[in-house]
Amino acid sequence: MHIVDMTMFYAPASGGVRTYIEAKHRRLQHYPGIRHSVLVPGAAYGEAGGVYELPAPLLPFGKGYRFPLRRGPWRNLLRSLHPDLIEVGDPYMTAWAALDAGRRLDVPVIGFYHSDLPLLASNRAGDWLGERLNHYVAHLYGRFDRVLAPSKVMARKLSGLGVRNVHVQPLGVDLQVFHPRWRDDQLRSSLGLADDTRLMVFAGRGSREKNLDVLLGVARTLGKPYHLLLVGSRMPRKVPENVSVMDGFRPAAEVARLMASSDVLLHAGNQETFGLVALEAMACGIPVVAARAGALPEIVPAHVGNLCRPLDAQDMARAVRELFEAGARRMGGQARQYVEAHHAWDAVIAGLLAHYQAVTGYAESSVVAHG
Repeated sequence: MHIVDMTMFYAPASGGVRTYIEAKHRRLQHYPGIRHSVLVPGAAYGEAGGVYELPAPLLPFGKGYRFPLRRGPWRNLLRSLHPDLIEVGDPYMTAWAALDAGRRLDVPVIGFYHSDLPLLASNRAGDWLGERLNHYVAHLYGRFDRVLAPSKVMARKLSGLGVRNVHVQPLGVDLQVFHPRWRDDQLRSSLGLADDTRLMVFAGRGSREKNLDVLLGVARTLGKPYHLLLVGSRMPRKVPENVSVMDGFRPAAEVARLMASSDVLLHAGNQETFGLVALEAMACGIPVVAARAGALPEIVPAHVGNLCRPLDAQDMARAVRELFEAGARRMGGQARQYVEAHHAWDAVIAGLLAHYQAVTGYAESSVVAHG
């Protein structure tokens, strides 16, 4: 079976979608009955290791993202590759190219709804645009042979728009990259902190929907011995005294070291379609305090963290205090066990292959991993 993934959500510092595709690409190489190709935008035509780049212009202020403007090149490459199944990971031009190619090749096309486009548009331009995009999403995703959503909340959103054949397919985390063994006992001293500091961390982009102002409010409310470490691009510059900032993109191994060396991850986002950073923190052996909103309640059960009211710094501070009183280190150990049981990439790939078999008719015995 030849599977082709394609998406425009693929940039040098991009997040969950690229992580998902690269993890899938690595693991599918162990399945003798499967060939996996990836189509992404780039500066020019090129191919390396089954990853094909097609030229597309850079988005202004887009942090390296490129936006394909023409269906033809993508559709033509798909036709030359002769896939048995196409999966598309964004709702833009590549999605329509995939649908065109799927019809011409008579192969199924799966749409993975990674991001809530109408909600993002509403936040930036107003409800009028969000409502128009709801109709667009319903029109587009109603055309796929199967639709995957990373969480129950996203699946319900699509079903509410009238999209049928929606299935929940959670994502995974690399349990070797994100691991408690990367704990660095020198991190606190390198930050000028006492050894008994209760170190809270957030890692990710400082975009509006991450609500970093709430995290700063938590730090102000808690004061010492609590300290907040912000890691990632577009971080705020004016912060309370008990906040440290590491601004700029960090590779996964460095993020894992910082997480494993902290006591708890804080996540104030209230619009998460999945919340991969929470899983990464849990894999590093630390618990999570998060907003009770979006997909976060689905992946942060009570024994691995605390939830709080969305956009409420006082309530998040309360949840942090209670977590330390309950035993942050013990909950961190339970968090690691939880992701090992429910979010290992091998289990995710098995779930994906079940979807692929359902739409292609390939026998299960033909796609069993080796090694």
